[in-house]
Amino acid sequence: MKAFTLQQLGSLDGLVLGERPEPAATGPTDVVVRVRARSLNYRDLLILQQRYLVPPVAGVVPVSDGAGDVVAVGADVTRVAVGDRVAATYFPRWRDGRFAVALAAEQFGCTRDGMLAEAVVADEQALVKLPAHLSYAEAAALPCAGVTAWAAVNGPRTVAAFDTVLTIGTGGVALFALQFAKLAGARVVAVTSTAAKAQLLRELGADVAIASSEHPAWDQAVLAETGGVGVDHVVETGGPDSLPRSLACCRPEGDVALLAALGDVQLDARLLSAPVTLRRHYVGSRAHFEAMNAAIARHALRPVLDRTFALEDARAAYAHLEARRHVGKVVIADTV
Repeated sequence: MKAFTLQQLGSLDGLVLGERPEPAATGPTDVVVRVRARSLNYRDLLILQQRYLVPPVAGVVPVSDGAGDVVAVGADVTRVAVGDRVAATYFPRWRDGRFAVALAAEQFGCTRDGMLAEAVVADEQALVKLPAHLSYAEAAALPCAGVTAWAAVNGPRTVAAFDTVLTIGTGGVALFALQFAKLAGARVVAVTSTAAKAQLLRELGADVAIASSEHPAWDQAVLAETGGVGVDHVVETGGPDSLPRSLACCRPEGDVALLAALGDVQLDARLLSAPVTLRRHYVGSRAHFEAMNAAIARHALRPVLDRTFALEDARAAYAHLEARRHVGKVVIADTV
């Protein structure tokens, strides 16, 4: 089968297409999935650039997110059957309950082979069935960005009707958060870089969209849009530059779901003393994934896709993501 592997870290030159043996269901709970589509996340760039917290295994097949068909199962498999349309969870071992650091030690596309291949093998417990109305490309957008946004919007402090939610940017997590917050009946204020992207966010359902190019002090614009009260929730995907402003436009007892890999962030004492809850999120569990899929199916929601590349053009897909001009998910599929 065709598969990309990370032969060297630091640049796209290390992402190499080659041939590998077809995987087999050698264990009793193994499942072989024919991968039809994959989507990229910022973490895939971080892994390639040697900036990710968890070091990848040498020669690993990258990419955590993919969707496809079950083509073979082990003797004891009961959760799925040949022919089922499935995706794998980001953390294969996190099924439900609270996150634990030990659960992050195993990740597709990092510590074990991921989705940038024609097939992958996974334990049945790491798989979920797909909403029937979604294409493979749409379903491939779900495992990281979708589940992360779902977990941020739905807990521990769940977004409720008439809450105001702030989203940052036009990446996959931000757009899923916009969609899920609107499902909950919330008002969404979205901040992005340009007026053109702000207009796209309005078309996708944002009640207010603010272009930072026009409003560099966008936290003041957010406060103005909320009558000086501030927002109830922030889905913070921006990074070191946006976090201080996100905190500044929170109302007292607001909630900030911190999703980005921020690095060194400097916050002044006034912001640190604000009565705001700051929570660090690590994607979500299989239970989050299944609850999200149920909501997506019930409301016939569709992920926002930016552009689709052929498998052989995976390097171009990485470059497109790195340029940060995308709106929604960047997909790599068998057929374009």
